[in-house]
Amino acid sequence: MMSKTHSSQPLRYRAGKWETLGNGVIAETPVTLSINGHVWLTFMCTPTDLEALAVGFIFNEGVISSKDEIELVKVCPSGENVDIWLKRTVEQPQEWRRTSGCTGGATAVPLDKIHPELKDGLLLTPQTVHSLLQSLAEAQVLYREVGGVHTSILTDGEGVVISAEDVGRHNSLDKIAGRCLLENIQLVRKILVTTGRISSEMIQKAARIGAAVVISRTSASSLSVSLAEKWGITLLGYARHDQFIVYTHPERVKQQTMIIT
Repeated sequence: MMSKTHSSQPLRYRAGKWETLGNGVIAETPVTLSINGHVWLTFMCTPTDLEALAVGFIFNEGVISSKDEIELVKVCPSGENVDIWLKRTVEQPQEWRRTSGCTGGATAVPLDKIHPELKDGLLLTPQTVHSLLQSLAEAQVLYREVGGVHTSILTDGEGVVISAEDVGRHNSLDKIAGRCLLENIQLVRKILVTTGRISSEMIQKAARIGAAVVISRTSASSLSVSLAEKWGITLLGYARHDQFIVYTHPERVKQQTMIIT
């Protein structure tokens, strides 16, 4: 299995001094996905949780809806290929649409075909958002080691259920989706919190996962805002310990004064 980091000793110049860093850099490697013996595409990813990445990707693409449709998932010993065998034949997409995701994401799902079923009844307070951001920071294990990696968490608003890290922000959501499917994780409330920018493919994956709330430490794109509004997702961006922007469906966020001690 490939390493999640690349061994190197980069030099850093700071304040007139040179120093050697011994913690390497984040790994970015090609991993090929094959379905029923046919090559579909190649991920550019951090080579961790590859089974979840592959399963989550085809779930988010609408190829499968349940792990019961899967006959076998096999990651080759080198980590360079993931083979998924399904219990039925599936048609391979003839054209992949490039997304704006870092490392180059791809999707074949028409956006007008997505109709998420979201559990309602969520009500966030600013304090809750602050707490979720703290949970996100605690989940950034690989980031603290080498940097250069995105982190996403799935939470029910109380605790972290799944965390995933990857050089591609879209890959982190596929890993979360895959874990949910493979481990049969079912939540009444689903909130996604991520370090990555929310572009259209991110909100598309969040909708497929069934998250009623998506929180990002950075910005949202115009298309993601339009889709979140259409699909009923509360989208928050530029979230920090004492501030955030609510782009869509603010009815899920209780407006009150936030006091940080």
